[in-house]
Amino acid sequence: MTTTQNSARPEQLRPRRASGPRQWRRWLASTLLAMLALVIGVPGAVAQPEDGVEGKTFVIGTDTTFAPFEFRQGGDLVGIDMDLLRAIAEEEGFNVEIRSLGFNAALQALSSNQVDGVIAGMSITDERKEVYDFSEPYFESGIQMAIERGNEDIKGYEDLKGKTVVAKTGSEGETFAKSIADEYGFEVKSLDQSATMYESVKAGTAVAVFDDYPVLAYGIAQGNGLKTVTEKEPAGSYGFAVNKGKNSALLAAFNDGLAKLKDSGEYDKILDSYLADPAASSSGGFFDLLKQSFPALMMGLKNTLVVTGISFVVAMALGLLFGFLKISRNIFARGLATGFINLFRGTPILVWAFFFYFGLAQLIGQSVNIWVAGVLTLSLNGAAYIAEIVRGGVQSVDPGQLEASRSLGLGYGKSMQKVVIPQAFKIMTPSLINQLIIMLKDSSLLLAIGFGELLYQGQQIYAANFRVTETLLIVAVIYLVAILALTKLANFADRRFNK
Repeated sequence: MTTTQNSARPEQLRPRRASGPRQWRRWLASTLLAMLALVIGVPGAVAQPEDGVEGKTFVIGTDTTFAPFEFRQGGDLVGIDMDLLRAIAEEEGFNVEIRSLGFNAALQALSSNQVDGVIAGMSITDERKEVYDFSEPYFESGIQMAIERGNEDIKGYEDLKGKTVVAKTGSEGETFAKSIADEYGFEVKSLDQSATMYESVKAGTAVAVFDDYPVLAYGIAQGNGLKTVTEKEPAGSYGFAVNKGKNSALLAAFNDGLAKLKDSGEYDKILDSYLADPAASSSGGFFDLLKQSFPALMMGLKNTLVVTGISFVVAMALGLLFGFLKISRNIFARGLATGFINLFRGTPILVWAFFFYFGLAQLIGQSVNIWVAGVLTLSLNGAAYIAEIVRGGVQSVDPGQLEASRSLGLGYGKSMQKVVIPQAFKIMTPSLINQLIIMLKDSSLLLAIGFGELLYQGQQIYAANFRVTETLLIVAVIYLVAILALTKLANFADRRFNK
């Protein structure tokens, strides 16, 4: 996490006294300007000129869980899309920085200019052509229906009457399933990931899944517990997308490179390596899975702890500020604090994650670093709750304490500093520890914008091996251990400093 570009010294960013609305307003203004400088000053997607691509670097968004087109294997992002993109980039002489975001998040990132292009097994449709420019098709898809391996009751579409099926949001499978739903009398439920769709069928919450045939074939080869029961239905073509009217040089280079790969036979080699005979990955036992996934999960845990720690420090600073403003004698200060608290406590945290990463980029015309978006999301939401903890803690101190200190000749500021706040802090400590734990768990929501925290890494793992239950169990245990350790540490600090 980078520091702000504001060159002011720490003593210039806080008031000299605890009272005085003018000093507080100056402090607040300088803090907000520093935060804005942090957001604007962090580089993101690289703006590319239209005079060629050689030697340039392009940021490309992709899905996270769409094997065999994109998935992680041994920590590396691989698949048909990834191999094609890298081969084309090498052929055409440009570089790519790939961001694994999830399908919907990748499209939002493209629309907000956080990425230069998207390759994610995306079908070329007339509706999408109105928003994006597409390359020449690089894959002709098809849809199949699959059911649980031991199910002998479902043999075709006619057996789906009155039942629920699942399909991936925004996919050709979803479009096809909905197109025949009324004819065969079934309901379509849309989910975001292939792995969770397959688990839904095995759990009995749906009887069948509609998905792209290569994705189903790969999943079945990996032991996802399903079997196909229908022939392949014609579907759309996959294409590489850029924003309409932008990055035309990148689009042209992709088309040129794709044509060269087809002429050289490299294109067929890439497809055959994933589709000709999908090899099952080594399943192994639970401890084999733990050993294989441990490095990636530890990286995710590190990111979770770091973003939580940074966010909690920022949340404490803002929470103290708005907490004291909430009990200020100044009506405008109280109004500002009330508005801040109501805004961030009254709206879902996920809304702010999308706003800070996608929406803010469009508003300011600059890319927003994902760490900045994550810290802003967690810290501002946490600050709203900490402000109320501070207000409650200060107001719970017996008013006689303040009166007694004033009667001894101490001013209001000194009385608050020496008498009231130390007692209030002891009262607040358990609630602050609880808020820290809540922020650590809330960090898992950042996976929606592609932040590489612990649960995100877990998704990457089960997207490739389809061992969803075991992977999530490991993730849950790691969360539990981390939270228990953090609670012990916080309680130790509480006993040490609040004797």
